[in-house]
Amino acid sequence: MTRMNPKLRILLDIGHPAHVHLFRNAMRIWQERGHSLAITIRDKDITAQLLDLYGFSYTVASVARKGTFQLAYEMLEHDWNVLKVARKHKSQVLIGTSVAVAHVAPLIGAKSMVFAEDDASVAPTFVRLTYPFAHAIVTPTCLNEDHGAKHITYEGYQKLAYLHPNYFTPDPGILSKLGVAPREPYFILRFVSLNAAHDWGEAGLSMQTRIKLTQKLSAHGRVFITSETPLPAELEPYRIRILPTDIHDALYYATMFIGDSQSMTVEAAILGVPAIRVNTFADRCSVLQEIEHKYGLCYSFFPAQEAELFEKIDELICSENLKEQWHEKRALLLAQKIDVTAWMVDLVEKFTTGQTV
Repeated sequence: MTRMNPKLRILLDIGHPAHVHLFRNAMRIWQERGHSLAITIRDKDITAQLLDLYGFSYTVASVARKGTFQLAYEMLEHDWNVLKVARKHKSQVLIGTSVAVAHVAPLIGAKSMVFAEDDASVAPTFVRLTYPFAHAIVTPTCLNEDHGAKHITYEGYQKLAYLHPNYFTPDPGILSKLGVAPREPYFILRFVSLNAAHDWGEAGLSMQTRIKLTQKLSAHGRVFITSETPLPAELEPYRIRILPTDIHDALYYATMFIGDSQSMTVEAAILGVPAIRVNTFADRCSVLQEIEHKYGLCYSFFPAQEAELFEKIDELICSENLKEQWHEKRALLLAQKIDVTAWMVDLVEKFTTGQTV
C-alpha cells in the first residue's frame, strides 16, 4: 500500500523571471497534490507578468532597486515582507533562489531549501549571505563544490526543469506569430543589462558589435532582438514582439542564438540551437563550461574577441545539416541528465517530511 504524503505548506520566493520558469511545473504538481502554496516575488523585469500569464497568485515582497545602499535596504524590506507572508501562511518549507528563504525560515521554525546554479566564486556575496543560514543547498553536480552535509547535488541544470521534453513541446504556431515561413532561417539576439549584484564590473556586447551583428545576420535571414536595455532607433525594428511565454518556442526553431545573457545561452543550447555567449564571464560559469566542452552545444567569447566571434558565426552559417548536428548533441545531453522537475518535487516532499533524500 502506498503511503500518502501529508499535505504541505510551501512558500516559494521568486527573485527573477528565470525562476518563474524554474518552479512553475513543480508548483502546478504540488497544487495538484493538494499542497498549499504561497508565492512571494522581487518585482523585477517581467516576473509578475509571467506569473500572471501562467495563472499564479503572488505577493510582491519588494521592487528591484539598484546601487549598493538601495540593494541593502531592499534585502531587509524583502526579508520582512517574506516573513509576514510566511507567518500568515504558516509555511513549513521556504524554497527559492533568494537570500530571504534562508533568513526567514529559522525565524518561524520552518526549513529552507536554496536552489543555486552560479558557482560560489561567481556570486560570493549571495553565498556569504545565504548558505550559512540555509537548511539545504541544491546545486548541479557540475559546479564541483562542497558545502557540507546540507549540500544536495543533481545531474542536471535548472533550465531542464522547464525545457525537458517531459514538459516542453515546441509549438510551430510561433512561426506565424513571428511572420516567418517554415524552414526560413532566423536568428535571435539577446542583450542584457548586466546590472545584477554578481554582474558588477562585468561587460557584454558593445553597442557597436550589436549593430554589426544585426547587419551581418540580416544578410542570412530574419533577425529578432530581445533586450533588457533600450535599443537605438536603427535596431528597434528588430525587436521581437511576442508574449514572454512564447520565447522558448521562438528559440527552438531559431537557426542560431547570440547574446550576452548566460541564462538564454543555456536555454538555447538545451533546445538544440547553436548558441554563442559574449561577455566577460566567457571562461567561467560551470554550467556553461560543461555545455560547451562536454556537449559542444555552445561557444563563449570575450567582448574583445570580435574577430573570432564573427569567424565562428560564418563557420556555423556555412555548416551543412546544422540543425541535425545540434539535435544529436542535445539528445546526448538529455540522455545523461535527469527530469529536474520530477526530482525537485520528490526532493521537497521528502525533505519536508523528514524522509531520506
